[in-house]
Amino acid sequence: MSYRKEKFLKYKGTDVPDQIRLLKDSTEEELRSLVRQLLEDGVHGFCYSLYEEGQKPGDVISAEQIRKRLTILQPHTSWVRSFSCIEGNENIPKIAKEMGMKTLVGAWLGNDPEKNREEIDALILLAREGYVDIAAVGNEVLYRGDLDEDELVGFISEVKESLPGIPVGYVDAYYEFVDRPRLAEISDVILCNCYPFWEGTAYEHSLDHMRHMYQLGLDAGAGKKVIITETGWPSEGQPFGGSQPSAINAMKYFIQTQLWANANDIETFYFSSFDESWKVANEGDVGAYWGMWDSNGKPKFH
Repeated sequence: MSYRKEKFLKYKGTDVPDQIRLLKDSTEEELRSLVRQLLEDGVHGFCYSLYEEGQKPGDVISAEQIRKRLTILQPHTSWVRSFSCIEGNENIPKIAKEMGMKTLVGAWLGNDPEKNREEIDALILLAREGYVDIAAVGNEVLYRGDLDEDELVGFISEVKESLPGIPVGYVDAYYEFVDRPRLAEISDVILCNCYPFWEGTAYEHSLDHMRHMYQLGLDAGAGKKVIITETGWPSEGQPFGGSQPSAINAMKYFIQTQLWANANDIETFYFSSFDESWKVANEGDVGAYWGMWDSNGKPKFH
């Protein structure tokens, strides 16, 4: 199978069943060529990986380090998603804007009231200064149980009142918007994380599973835009149920996700841009291998 440009464009136009059949029979070399072509064409967005080896949340990260990684991403995407507005994270949207990129900027909310206040104030300030295209108030707060629904809705309401004209939402697993109608009602845009891997789905069924997740988000939003704010597949680590980490599965998942999203105009932020070893503490060894680039900024697949 040739993956010259004209062949790739023909492949990209095939329907989902044909995509899956073609990927099943592709060699590793052909998969790497497809990954490279998709990145050259550009993906909608990447989740920005802030921390290099030996760093972790709570460390203050320099603007120079942030710029280095954004320089790697900039040729391949038009959007970047950040997760916090303090400890150096505030420089992510500022530098991204300098580079001509759009930003989905998140305030990290947890169980520390003082930190929460600092994050919310910083998000509002960044938005008023013109660095925020979409504001995300919290990431998986309800999943972790750090805040209750009333507290979270209060923060979302505050940010919406402070930032007229800027879409405001909350990021969590797709099912939270189904189970908690108030979240979908108060959000301007439905920001849902869709991870077939973390639900133990075998790669062969992962695209159908993600399509189902996305549809549930659409149903919950009742006409509002739904953005997939995280999805991805790890290249190494221990299996999770029927989900098998491997470089081959990671490449196939990236390819089918991009083709499906492109064909259906679904805005997707791929998780993640770079490998980050600090995630091992929470996710096991698999947590360190979600990036399209390794922790040193070297392409893993292309």
